[in-house]
Amino acid sequence: MSETPILQVQNLTKHFDLGGGRVVHAVDDVSFAITRGRTLGLVGESGCGKSSCARTIIRIYEPTSGRIILGCEDISSMSQKQLLPYRRRMQMIFQDPYASLNARMTVQDIVAEPLRAHRVCQSRAEERELVIRMLSRVGLNQDHAGRYAHEFSGGQRQRVGIARALILKPELVICDEPISALDVSIQAQVVNMLRAFQEEDGLTYLFIAHDLSMVRYVSDDVGVMYLGQLVELCAADEIYARPAHPYTQGLLSSVPIPDPVAARRRDTVGLEGDLPSPIAPPNGCRFHTRCPYATKRCGEEAPALLEAAPGHFVACHRVNA
Repeated sequence: MSETPILQVQNLTKHFDLGGGRVVHAVDDVSFAITRGRTLGLVGESGCGKSSCARTIIRIYEPTSGRIILGCEDISSMSQKQLLPYRRRMQMIFQDPYASLNARMTVQDIVAEPLRAHRVCQSRAEERELVIRMLSRVGLNQDHAGRYAHEFSGGQRQRVGIARALILKPELVICDEPISALDVSIQAQVVNMLRAFQEEDGLTYLFIAHDLSMVRYVSDDVGVMYLGQLVELCAADEIYARPAHPYTQGLLSSVPIPDPVAARRRDTVGLEGDLPSPIAPPNGCRFHTRCPYATKRCGEEAPALLEAAPGHFVACHRVNA
């Protein structure tokens, strides 16, 4: 695999102005890169900014500041017209298969819509052939092409959504919690299918989830977000073997262990209290209000994301002391 990053996110910030001086700090100064053919898992509690980060990267949301570099091109300030060719190179699989599909369109039209938007096919016959071929790859058949979304189960609908995202053969696919609305048995099928696509087509994934056990299975690298900021970033094996940030340790301590004896013996940090409001995030380290190791400095000075060990970046005064 080439070591050239397909995606570089530099100091990305997304704020939502609610009016009256109130601002939601959804994403604040986030930076990372994803190498071609690899998967970066982005994890954290609900409300930590994962989905906002993803939707800003793909330009569903306009960035407040920062840079989004796809390949070698900065797409962060492009107009929608300028952005159109780049949309073919990056696609998104959404969380809710019930809401992300148009109920008035057949599966044929849903999957073919990107082909039409980018004028890929020369004829309807060619278009139908590509759609049928893609449906087959996601585990559906040509009889499904003429049906509507409400005629399918949740797992089948998500397969349609995956077919729509991959029909253009993108380089980068953003998976925004694509399995969280599915049954456990279906989750495994969908994840294995995504991994097969990656191996066959050389896809690069940004995989967003809150299920840390699943993220470990699918990801090469893992980034941990808390209240709009990236607090830890390293290889997946490293973050599970040696989590450094107290927030990461707390998240991992909540992952069930099937062995009750081992579960009782493991050291746990635990996460106490609720996630603060992104409208008024705490000063200093945003995690200090819930951190068992917080000091006065933590409440006054925001820690930088520094390399605490080779390839292991952590934003924590205690770790980087």
